[in-house]
Amino acid sequence: MIDILTMEFMRNALLAGLLASLACGVIGSLVVVNRQVFMAGGVAHTAYGGVGLAFYLGLPVLPCALGFTVLAALIMALASFGRTERADGIIGIMWAAGMAFGIILMDLTPGYNVDLMSYLFGSLLAVPASDIWFMLLLDLIILGVVLFWYKDFLSLSFDAEFARSTGVPVRLLYALMQVLTAVTVVMVIQVAGLILVIALLTIPPMLSELFTNSLWKMMALATLASLAFCLAGLALSYHFDITSGASIIAVATSGYALAWGLQSLRGRR
Repeated sequence: MIDILTMEFMRNALLAGLLASLACGVIGSLVVVNRQVFMAGGVAHTAYGGVGLAFYLGLPVLPCALGFTVLAALIMALASFGRTERADGIIGIMWAAGMAFGIILMDLTPGYNVDLMSYLFGSLLAVPASDIWFMLLLDLIILGVVLFWYKDFLSLSFDAEFARSTGVPVRLLYALMQVLTAVTVVMVIQVAGLILVIALLTIPPMLSELFTNSLWKMMALATLASLAFCLAGLALSYHFDITSGASIIAVATSGYALAWGLQSLRGRR
């Protein structure tokens, strides 16, 4: 283990996994409790448009993808808020449009960049030091916003109508939650990839939900579970030379299935 830590790319991978786990644990819990998984999936796939735009313009991928994805998330939030019967259709349109925009821009980009696969399926072992600092900044923003509005998010998550009647800015918090989801998606791009990011956002919180009904405890347990999945997936990826994103999600899925099975047996007894 000590020999592995002497390698810079492994240290970067561990730090990236830790930072991504913190964001996924906190924001993923809000996504699951508020039943916004499909919305989060739309945001995640729309982010491909930002990746394509970055490659086409020759800009840094993560900052460019962040701006594009936050804008797309705001559009989805404003267009779908209060329109339950049409929300799925609006999200589906944005989902497809973002993917199509990214694919077209990639087709128009001269040459082929091999790094593209790491944004689709994740490459935790290839995270550069510069991205670590960017991820740390995003984590601080996420934690600051959630801590500042925690009571309002709690109220929104469990009774939106009551929250509105007590003066909680429900519309603002709804849009803010989508923005934070977009920020988290961009953070986790290189850990799990755009195709698999929704799993890392939802599996750890769903596992945590089996053991607690408290939102802050759910966030803490989801963060720990996500970190455990990242470390185990990273070890499998390193030893068997397989894609890190897929390894992490495979471990997460197995972990959730095991926890659900144990809870079911416990309930029957």
